[in-house]
Amino acid sequence: MQDPWVYEAIRKIEADFQRSADTHLIKLDLPWLEHTPLYLKDESTHPTGSLKHRLARSLFLYGLCNGWIREGTPIIESSSGSTAISEAYFARLLGLPFIAVIPETTASRKIRQIEFYGGKCHLVSGPKIYEESHRLAAELKGHYMDQFTFAERATDWRGNNNIAESIFRQMEQEEFPIPACIVMSAGTGGTSATIGRYLRYQRLSTQLTVVDPNNSVFKGYFETGDSSLTSAKGSCIEGIGRPRVEPSFIRTVIDEMRHVPDVASIATIRWLEKILGRRCGASTGTNVFGALEVAHRMQQQGLKGSIVTLICDSGERYPDTYYDDVWVQQHIGDIAPVLTRLDEFEQTGEWRL
Repeated sequence: MQDPWVYEAIRKIEADFQRSADTHLIKLDLPWLEHTPLYLKDESTHPTGSLKHRLARSLFLYGLCNGWIREGTPIIESSSGSTAISEAYFARLLGLPFIAVIPETTASRKIRQIEFYGGKCHLVSGPKIYEESHRLAAELKGHYMDQFTFAERATDWRGNNNIAESIFRQMEQEEFPIPACIVMSAGTGGTSATIGRYLRYQRLSTQLTVVDPNNSVFKGYFETGDSSLTSAKGSCIEGIGRPRVEPSFIRTVIDEMRHVPDVASIATIRWLEKILGRRCGASTGTNVFGALEVAHRMQQQGLKGSIVTLICDSGERYPDTYYDDVWVQQHIGDIAPVLTRLDEFEQTGEWRL
């Protein structure tokens, strides 16, 4: 028999979904991309400001329908910030306590947003987020959401307005309605798994390219199949790249992976700010730089077709890091050479990166 509280919790989440319009699809209007147009799906327009809003909603529904979340259940999550912000939002919606176990390096503005939605932050050194999350869940008799394990299975990859279905619906009236390539970065691997499975299920020819930042093991795992790979240092690009192979990262649904240096990611968001008139998070820079590389390759091969990638979150969350020149110089390096090349590309169409 259905628990009345669980029934009402699911209704509240579904009602919240119905109140939210779909996210926008923005065409990057550059003359050099005429035959390989680039589109940015703007996930920053979700109520909690990032792509992770979709994941958090799916994880809560998954936990509720599995009987793991009940009235009063404390919710614990290991997160670099964006997932925790979105989960804190849904926890507040359901009246549940929420604790985010986050790395000590997490941007201060993200911490304030988690707290804004009523969540508490438990800061630890990067590698300890998993064990500390398990410990807290056991101690508090709560539910550890574990996005890194459940992201790929909590989302309905066949449809139901998932991100892949949304992209293809919004592309229907474009010159090249079936994208030649979708470019996506990976944090949990849940979004790339959803997109890759959807492409196969719908029998689409679109290629899925996943881009990976410095200090992440995903590309190495994709190439070797060695799930024991680890990195001694975590990614500087918040939300993507992992120092271990996460269970939700499904290498077999990906067509290719490309490495994007951190200097390229940060230079690209600075460049995008001039084109879009707004700031994007660093993972968007990783996505867009990878998409531009794909466009360049297609042009060299004489191919035409659209490319779609994501704006994962807003750059307004990172004034003290990715948009602070001193911080960037200390933690990322000199982005000026890449930024100069991007400016040249904008003016001439010549890709020298």
